[in-house]
Amino acid sequence: MSIRTLSPQSLWNHFADLNAVPRPSKKEERVIQFMLDFGKNLGLETKTDAIQNVIIKKPATPGMEQKETVILQSHLDMVHQKNSGTEFNFDTQGIEMIVDGDWVKANGTTLGADNGIGVATIMALLSSTDIPHPALECLFTIDEETGMTGAMKMEGGNFSGKILLNLDTEDDDELSIGCAGGIDTNTSYSYKEVTIDGNSIGLKISISGLLGGHSGMDIDKGRGNANKLMVRILYHLLSVSEYQLVSFDGGSLRNAIPREANVILAVSKDAVVSVKAHIEQVATILKEEYKSIEPHFKMELSNVNASGGAVAFSDLEKILNCLYAVPNGVFRMSPDFKDLVETSSSLARVIISEGSFTTQSLQRSSVESTKGDVANAIRCTFESVGCSVVQSGDYPGWQPNTDSVILNLMAELYRELYKDEPNIKACHAGLECGILGKHLPGVDMISFGPNIRAAHSPDEKVQISSVQKFWDYLQEVLERIPNRG
Repeated sequence: MSIRTLSPQSLWNHFADLNAVPRPSKKEERVIQFMLDFGKNLGLETKTDAIQNVIIKKPATPGMEQKETVILQSHLDMVHQKNSGTEFNFDTQGIEMIVDGDWVKANGTTLGADNGIGVATIMALLSSTDIPHPALECLFTIDEETGMTGAMKMEGGNFSGKILLNLDTEDDDELSIGCAGGIDTNTSYSYKEVTIDGNSIGLKISISGLLGGHSGMDIDKGRGNANKLMVRILYHLLSVSEYQLVSFDGGSLRNAIPREANVILAVSKDAVVSVKAHIEQVATILKEEYKSIEPHFKMELSNVNASGGAVAFSDLEKILNCLYAVPNGVFRMSPDFKDLVETSSSLARVIISEGSFTTQSLQRSSVESTKGDVANAIRCTFESVGCSVVQSGDYPGWQPNTDSVILNLMAELYRELYKDEPNIKACHAGLECGILGKHLPGVDMISFGPNIRAAHSPDEKVQISSVQKFWDYLQEVLERIPNRG
């Protein structure tokens, strides 16, 4: 079945058009031009602001002119991640989509439903000729996934709307009224390189097959972090034999739970058999611990040519102790919202090579004070072994407002349409609403969307029937927007 034959057809066709345009974070030039051409071809007021967010405005349909203007917002960029065996160039190729029952997914890569479905939904409203709606001010932000740059530097003066609908939530029964803020911690350390022992054999350890996922939405699911699992293997290996660490390459994106990690060791020929046996033993323990969560967890050993330099043993101990000790995962659950992760940290990236040890991690919290607390814990852990630490990209959370007018309207409408209670909650992801609210004071905001699973991983998929539900619900919401004043 073709994506373009799915219902609602206009939405899915816009999604297919969008996914044909490469749109990695910080390389959005092509998708920005695509959206500018789209708006201008419809004869709508279309422009970019100073940071290159795209703004498209559409007047109210006849009879809806007195209703409050609505700001619709989604982000243009997508996370680019692929399976290790997938040949794909995100800079030149469009996403290859597959219909699998009631789901749309991609062929070995991220799908871009986060947040392409939101963008396509707004495009379907802008191109429609028969859908009643109030005046629409549509904001398509850039660089959400790697720093929320578009939201940070947007120009609030471009908007008059008092209601903002963010289309970037991933459960169709959920109305999001709050989110986590975040801060990036990047560390670096120059270690002493030593010559690789001439009486050694190169050994590669590879971890793969982990679920990974969004380091905010999925951090409480107990999934394996490839970096931390690899460090555990290396740490325990020191009790069996001294070895030389040649390189470590783990994780890929700052906001994704690491799925894969690769290490190259130089091991004495006399110790290779015992080293391999011990690695297998630790891997067996890890597989047992994670068997119900990570059924496809794989650890592989292979002989390789170890070349270049290795980490001096004194530095190796410091590095492994640091990586073993650094907090990772849920730091604190919210005492105010049931089942909500308040504060977390994810060790997203570890690189050890050619005299340089670097890491990237992302700390999240819906409470500014505990965000600072976990960020300090990460900083102290790395600084204790001499690492330089740079913390940047600090963005605020979105404080929930349970008395929101748009929340009450949408909750009542949900009960009416679906004879069920909506799930009103805050989320642990970094939605743009917290930042947008600083530029749009007094604007009433809510976030919602269709069912999307495994965002930020090659297993990402969006549910077809849920997209239809989301589309129908959004149209009803727009019809019931209150009048101005």
